[in-house]
Amino acid sequence: MRYQNMQQLLADLERTGQLVRVSHEVDPYLEVAEIQRRAYRAKAPAILFTSVKGTPFPMVCNVFGTMERTRWIFRDSLRALEGLFKLKIQPFDLLKHPWRYTGTPRALLATMPKRVKTGPVMANTTQVTRLPQLYSWPMDGGGYVTLPQVYTESPDKPGFMQSNIGMYRVQLTSPNHVPDQEVGLHYQIHRGIGYHHAEALRRGEPLKVNVFIGGPPAMTLAAIMPLPEGIAEILFGGALAGFRIPMINRPGGLPILAEADFCICGTVHPGDQKPEGPFGDHLGYYSLAHDFPVMRVDAVYHRDDAIWPFTTVGRPPQEDTVFGTFIHELTAELVPTVFNGVHEVHAVDQAGVHPLLLAVGSERYVPYATERQPQELITCGLSLLGNTQTSLSKYVIIAAREDDTSLHTHDFKRFLTHMLERTDFARDLHFITRTTIDTLDYTGISLNQGSKLIWAACGPKRRDLQASIPGELSLPDGFSAPRLFAPGIVVLRGPKHTAARDEHDPAMFDLAAHLNDKAARLQGLPLFVVVDDADFTARDWDNFLWVTFTRSDPATDMYGSGSFTHCKHWGCTGPLIIDARLKSFHAPALEEDPSVSARVDALAAPGGPLHGIL
Repeated sequence: MRYQNMQQLLADLERTGQLVRVSHEVDPYLEVAEIQRRAYRAKAPAILFTSVKGTPFPMVCNVFGTMERTRWIFRDSLRALEGLFKLKIQPFDLLKHPWRYTGTPRALLATMPKRVKTGPVMANTTQVTRLPQLYSWPMDGGGYVTLPQVYTESPDKPGFMQSNIGMYRVQLTSPNHVPDQEVGLHYQIHRGIGYHHAEALRRGEPLKVNVFIGGPPAMTLAAIMPLPEGIAEILFGGALAGFRIPMINRPGGLPILAEADFCICGTVHPGDQKPEGPFGDHLGYYSLAHDFPVMRVDAVYHRDDAIWPFTTVGRPPQEDTVFGTFIHELTAELVPTVFNGVHEVHAVDQAGVHPLLLAVGSERYVPYATERQPQELITCGLSLLGNTQTSLSKYVIIAAREDDTSLHTHDFKRFLTHMLERTDFARDLHFITRTTIDTLDYTGISLNQGSKLIWAACGPKRRDLQASIPGELSLPDGFSAPRLFAPGIVVLRGPKHTAARDEHDPAMFDLAAHLNDKAARLQGLPLFVVVDDADFTARDWDNFLWVTFTRSDPATDMYGSGSFTHCKHWGCTGPLIIDARLKSFHAPALEEDPSVSARVDALAAPGGPLHGIL
């Protein structure tokens, strides 16, 4: 079935046992967010809350909570969409196998939105303060929209073809915003809305913005689809939905998604900025309060049977993990067409997605060389850092397919083992400093600014990885509890971090010098990671990846025994050291409120309204 709106989808989910209704009153302050996180972990059905404290509107969560349910939602349009992607890779396959593409013409026709005069969303108006005020984490600075579709058009070239839809968080309430008149609009660096905002500022005029909530489920996926610049998300939304998306034509204003549950219409005026945040984010920490654009609210519309869809984000995995996995399934075969020489990529969810990108590329530049070294791989890495959402990656670790054709990026242990066996740390680390980084990443030298690393290795094995730590290994004062996490990788506890932002820690240089004295015995232990809690970090791969790559900046937090700089290139001859301690300037990690957890425990206990669901 091709779902025109949220109501059709939820009715079908309920009919097939994939949605449950809860009539017990729930609180949008922390309680429903914790319920949603538990529902995701339990692979529970979608949950429709019909009685929500402080708002007349029902809320629904966990709609995309499992891959099976997400595939099922788009079951009738996926084949046609896959056909479109296949034709981009092999355009002449249509002539050879036309029966494979029976749904493709319909998908192509569906890409262009349909202009209509009105729609269900225009039935009613309301105020921002009557909308569900979702607080996901105790330090959140207000109520947030967590599944928004923020629609803008190019002021220079208005129309659907130059439009952008993004899932940029919207803060509905805070002490800094005038109630019902202003909302906070947070968008990260490298986002399409930024280009539209820049055009509006250059023209000296307000930027028109519409925020859609709900509607066709395809539009939610379109808002997070990492499309190349110049391809409008609404076109993809139509192809995924399997029908032309109806948009209400409004002279003098932006079009409105006709089947949306809610639409907040407004404008961002030049110079309007106020503190937005804090907000518990998908890296597993809070993004703190910073000045971001203010959207002046002109109107809030909603349909008669409006339902407020929501999710929560936090340390992965969460529901947005399903979004990422689903998009990867759709686009995996397109990777070589976008990034020449790259065969496979994996933005690692356990590491917060953007901090770590694993890739398999080709190394073909000098096939006659007697000693292979990364050359084409570096080109591949630079390409990944220059296109689409992979440009937000912080650590790009790339291997050569020619060394092992069975190597895949989703096998973390084998991939990192492959890299550590082959890497020459005097040669294979390539830093890009003082560049733009993910707005949500606080490891850099300032907001939006830090460093990136291309770690590329190819060629035969140069070392065997040790499966134990030498018994006589001593450590400098302040360092203790070494743990062998995996062959070749040592995790150890370091002293509390006290260095200022944008400064190296002298204690780490002491550790590097100490290990350099023992380098001959550490050839099989090429990577040391310094953390606050060695037992926690070494407990499993999820913890190791999260701590190591969300708490370090490559240029500031990488050290090495026998380190040197030659012609501006940094390398080391002994073990590489990553300082993955929490720094004094980092944002705090997310923690749930114990009193709210106790309430949810009671709701899930025998006799409670959520028993058997969570």
